[in-house]
Amino acid sequence: MSAIGANVTKLIIQIPCFNEAESLPETLIALPRRLPGVDLIEVLVIDDGSHDGTAEVARRFGVQHVVRHRRNRGLAAAFQSGIDAALAAGADIIVNTDADGQYVGEDIAALVAPIVAHEADLVIGDRGVGNNAHFGRFKRKLQRLGSMVVRSLSGTEVTDAVSGFRAISRAAAQRITITTEFSYTTDMLIQAGRKRFKIISVPVRTNATERPSRLFKSIPQFIARQLMTMARAYATYNPLRTFAAIGGTITLIGLAPIVRFLWFWASGDSQGHIQSLILGGSLLVLGVLTGLMGLLAELIGANRKLLEATLSHIRKLEDRLAELEPAKPAPSKQKRQA
Repeated sequence: MSAIGANVTKLIIQIPCFNEAESLPETLIALPRRLPGVDLIEVLVIDDGSHDGTAEVARRFGVQHVVRHRRNRGLAAAFQSGIDAALAAGADIIVNTDADGQYVGEDIAALVAPIVAHEADLVIGDRGVGNNAHFGRFKRKLQRLGSMVVRSLSGTEVTDAVSGFRAISRAAAQRITITTEFSYTTDMLIQAGRKRFKIISVPVRTNATERPSRLFKSIPQFIARQLMTMARAYATYNPLRTFAAIGGTITLIGLAPIVRFLWFWASGDSQGHIQSLILGGSLLVLGVLTGLMGLLAELIGANRKLLEATLSHIRKLEDRLAELEPAKPAPSKQKRQA
């Protein structure tokens, strides 16, 4: 339910920015002003510590909500700040897009439609990575491989896992909290899959962007950080399975030197092979300890679920309180510091 009224559907389009004063105007102009099933469309710009006047440009072009980080905190933090601000502003649907103009603004209609029709909680814009003319051959293969890994980890059927062009319902956004410091895309999907969100992909168009990515400096760095993000998110929501797999692997490795020692012992030649027994025993102990860590992490995970449920109830309670408060004239533009 919207925080501004039961009969009004409000869409907020959020745009995380870092030094995007030059490209932001064109992106804002391309955004839709009307959409089927949506009564009110507003724009939220998250200025992630820019020093080129991005926030001033946003206000000059009529952006209703501006959140400013005093220093650059990264894309994931900017995305989460946007989600929090959009929920506080009463958004029923939140769309995230980039400021560099990569995504076609008209395709926001395709992202929003399944949520308006109550057919999805989260909609991901599929850029058609396999045959996208704006992507190089290596990038296409890398994106397809990454999406395949994320599908496996999240248990979803998303075809373009790292696409930042996505829409989420209010109820789903209230249950999402980004914990990574790099990119929100994979973390969000693994969370959404674990929480059994209804997720669908819709085809979207892209524009060519000449500017290199500001999220990473090189492809190897991007791969390494994405792998760390995926591993962390998966371990967070599947701790027992993760630690059991690690502990089981260590245990199996530890059995090999023990079997080797037993072989020589049975042959009457155990002298000189005691190091195999020591090594194997140490690995077995380490494997068992890792399994116990998995049990402990599972208990911590259960506590985390309770905390997430509490946070969701608090957000819903804030919505109810906002409905009960007398209406106040809202300023045309909002500025927040974070």
